[in-house]
Amino acid sequence: MSSVVIVVVVIVVVVAALAAAAWPMARRQRLRSRFGPEYDRVVTETGDRRSAEHELAERERRHAEYDLRELTDEERQRYTGQWTEVQERFVDDPEAALQDADRLIAEIMSERGYPAEDFDRQVADLSVRHAEPLEHYRSAHEISTRAGDTEVSTEDRRAAIVNYRELFEDLLNGETRNKKAASS
Repeated sequence: MSSVVIVVVVIVVVVAALAAAAWPMARRQRLRSRFGPEYDRVVTETGDRRSAEHELAERERRHAEYDLRELTDEERQRYTGQWTEVQERFVDDPEAALQDADRLIAEIMSERGYPAEDFDRQVADLSVRHAEPLEHYRSAHEISTRAGDTEVSTEDRRAAIVNYRELFEDLLNGETRNKKAASS
């Protein structure tokens, strides 16, 4: 009997060790899938994978506490009209159009239930469900903050409007890639 108990204990220990080794890999894969390129950016920014994964898990935890909602059809139509005005304004006043685009993104985020805090917090919050357009948003916001600078070309401003549009459409239409990944 004692040899059977020893074999069972050894099997349990081996299975537990394999599970303990597999869990971090599964978590890493889930975070990579959910956050896409944001995962790699946070790993680079924090300097190590463990800290990055902790940061991303914290974002998920905080995000789960928000009372987020989809926009109604009427709200989508209203925001689409406002976006059209931003694009039309770009022709005559690119700098003001960029500022309007940035404000419109913040307004939509607030309407959907995201806290309207500083830019870094906005990006962190968005990364949970809207990871794909984040680099576009970062780039657009960076150009927008220095839009009055003479070194910002018209082409840079045009690229910023296009980049804002990526996040605008993502926020307007609800969750994208992450919704698909969650339903798979």
